[in-house]
Amino acid sequence: MNELHFAYKLRQYLNRGLLELPPTTVDRLAGARERALARQKVAEHQTVLATAGSFVQHHIDSWHLRQVLLALAVVFGVATYTYWSADQNVAEMEAIDSALLADDLPIAAYTDRGFAAWLKSSASE
Repeated sequence: MNELHFAYKLRQYLNRGLLELPPTTVDRLAGARERALARQKVAEHQTVLATAGSFVQHHIDSWHLRQVLLALAVVFGVATYTYWSADQNVAEMEAIDSALLADDLPIAAYTDRGFAAWLKSSASE
């Protein structure tokens, strides 16, 4: 017996049992059904933008203060590290440029292939 056949037989059995109920029970069931239908929420049609807004609002409402603070702390940490790293790179370039400008090297030294290696080794010392 497949599911569809079983559902059909069950429906027939329940319908036959309904005819055997006393009229007062049928009236009470009809009243209960009408009260349930009156309380049932009616689906409202929304535009796509309203649906997207309610989706975003639902997710924002479900955030906890700790999650928001943690996210802000992570963003602040990443921004601070990026600023500090860029500042370090600028300081290194500034030191090399100052050394180059203050030194009395001939122009030919700047075109020498080993000059970049000398700059790196002197900057690390």
